[in-house]
Amino acid sequence: MALRGLAASGPSSRGPLDEAVAAAEERGAPAVVVAAGGTPEDDEEDEGRGRGLLRWDGFSAWLHCVCVVGFDLELGQAVEVIYPQHSKLTDKEKTNICYLSFPDSNSGCLGDTQFCFRFRQSSGRRVSLHCLLDHYDKDLPVYLKKDPAYFYGYVYFRQVRDKSLKRGYFQKIAPEYFEKSEPYLEAACNDVDRWPAPVPGKTLHLPIMGVVMKVRIPTCHDKPGTTQIAQLTQQADTHISVILPTVHEVDLFRCFCPVFLHSQMLWELVLLGEPLVVMAPSPSESSETVLALVNCISPLKYFSDFRPYFTIHDSEFKEYTTRTQAPPSVILGVTNPFFAKTLQHWPHIIRIGDLKPAGEIPKQVKVKKLKNLKTLDSKPGVYTSYKPYLSRDEEIIKQLQKGVQQKRPSEAQSVILRRYFLELTQSFIIPLERYVASLMPLQKSISPWKSPPQLRQFLPEEFMKTLEKTGPQLTSRIKGDWIGLYRHFLKSPNFDGWFKTRRKEMTQKLEALHLEALCEEDLLLWTQKHTEVETVDLVLKLKNKLLQADREHLPVKPDTMEKLRTHIDAIILALPEDLQGILLKTGMT
Repeated sequence: MALRGLAASGPSSRGPLDEAVAAAEERGAPAVVVAAGGTPEDDEEDEGRGRGLLRWDGFSAWLHCVCVVGFDLELGQAVEVIYPQHSKLTDKEKTNICYLSFPDSNSGCLGDTQFCFRFRQSSGRRVSLHCLLDHYDKDLPVYLKKDPAYFYGYVYFRQVRDKSLKRGYFQKIAPEYFEKSEPYLEAACNDVDRWPAPVPGKTLHLPIMGVVMKVRIPTCHDKPGTTQIAQLTQQADTHISVILPTVHEVDLFRCFCPVFLHSQMLWELVLLGEPLVVMAPSPSESSETVLALVNCISPLKYFSDFRPYFTIHDSEFKEYTTRTQAPPSVILGVTNPFFAKTLQHWPHIIRIGDLKPAGEIPKQVKVKKLKNLKTLDSKPGVYTSYKPYLSRDEEIIKQLQKGVQQKRPSEAQSVILRRYFLELTQSFIIPLERYVASLMPLQKSISPWKSPPQLRQFLPEEFMKTLEKTGPQLTSRIKGDWIGLYRHFLKSPNFDGWFKTRRKEMTQKLEALHLEALCEEDLLLWTQKHTEVETVDLVLKLKNKLLQADREHLPVKPDTMEKLRTHIDAIILALPEDLQGILLKTGMT
C-alpha cells in the first residue's frame, strides 16, 4: 500500500489524481505511479511550457509530493520513495504519513482502497507553494482557500495475497506502479508539472498518463449551491477522457444515507463546532463521512480541526483523547476498535456500518444514549444526549424517502440534500451578515487626511434584537429555538473564524475607500501649503499604502493604483533634486 500524494490545496475526498487512476483503470491505460529524479539543481526553465516557471513550480502548484509507502515485517511501515526527490518532509511528517497510509488491520481492506487524511505540518516549515498561489487564493471560496498549517493526503492502497510473505499480504499503492515501478511515477509527476496553474473559474485540461481530465475550480463569485460543470463539446473535446463535475464535493446522500433522519441535528452539531467522532468500518467510509459533515454547512467554512482518518499513532492522539479536559472542537474519523473505549467520554459519536453502493439504502440508525456504546461492534447509531434547537423538517425527509422508493439516483438525492443544507445555512447566516454590514462606517465619514474609521463593535444583545424583524423566519419554514442556536453559535470557533474573516474583508474595504479618497485630492496643491518634511512624510506614507494594497490584495480599482503612482511621481518631481534621488530609491513607485 502507499500514499497517493500530499496535496496542498483544498479538502477533497476525490481529487483529480483519484479520477485519473479510475479512468486509467477503465481504459487499461497507465495510472498514477512512482519515480526518481528531480533535484534542486534541475531547476532550469522549462521552455516548452512557455510560462517562465522553474522546473517543479507547476507541480508544486498542485501537490507537495508523491510517496510510496510499503510494509516491512521487521521495520514496519516505511516511506520507500518520495518524488520529486528534493521534496522536504520532516521525520515526524513521514511517520504520520506511514501510519495514515495504511488502514487499521481490523478493516479487512483486501484489494484496492482509496481514502484521504489530513494532518498538521511540522512547525517552522517554510511555505513550499510559490507566491503565485496567493493570487489565485483570493478568488477561491472561503472553504477552498489554502490551508498552510496542514497537509492533505490522498491514498491509493492495495493489499493482495502473497504466499511468499509471512503475513500473506502485499501492500503498496497505485495500479501501474505495482507492475512498472518508478519510471511511471516520474512520468506522471512530469505530466503534473506541465499542468496549467490552478486558476479559479477557468476550465482546465489536465493530461496525465494518457488520460485527459477537464475540470473547473470554483470561485468566490459563483452563486452558492451551483456547480458549473465543464460541458463536453462534441468536436473540440474528442481527446477528453474524464469531466470532473466537482473538485471538492463528496456524494453527500451516500454518506448521510444511514443517518438522513438526523441530518438536521448533525448540521447543528457541525455548525456549533461540537466534538464529533465518526466510527466506521474502513478509512474510505470514515473519510467520506467526515468530509460530508464538514461540507454540510457550506458556504460557511468549518474553522475547527477535522481528521477524515485518524489513528492511534497520530501525533495528536494524546491531545485529542485526554480525559483531563473537555474534548476539543474537532471531527475525527476512526476505524480502530480501541477508540470505542478511548473516546467513550466524547459527547457525540456516529457509528456507521458499510456504506451501500448507490441505489441500496441501509436501515436508518437511531439516536441512542452514550452509555449504550460499549465497543465498535455496537450497532450503528448516533450516540448523543444532544437536544436540537430546531424542530425537524419533515418535508425534506419525505422528499428523500420518496426518492428512495422511486429509486432516484444518488446524485439527484445529493443535489436535494445539498440544496436543503445550503438554504438552512443561508437562512442562519443572512441575519448575521446583515447585522455585521451595519457595523461598517458610512462612506462620508472617510477623510483622506485622517486614518480610516474603525468598524463598530459586534454586540451580541444588539444583534439578538434584530432577529425579531429580520431573523431566519423570513427565509426558513423551520420552527424552533433560533435564538438559543445563535447564542451557542456566537461562542463557537466557527463564529470566531467567520467574524474574523468578515472583519478583515471590511477593514480592507475601508482601506481601499480611503485610498480612493486620497486619489481624488489635489495632492500637489496640498504640498505647496506644507513644509518639505511634511511632503516627504506624505510620499513615504503613500508608498506604504501602495505596498499594503499590493501585499494584502486590497479591493482597489486598477486606475486608483495608477492615479496614486502618478500623484507620487508629480510630488517627487516638485521637490529639490537631492530629495528626488533619495525618494526615487525608497520603496516602489
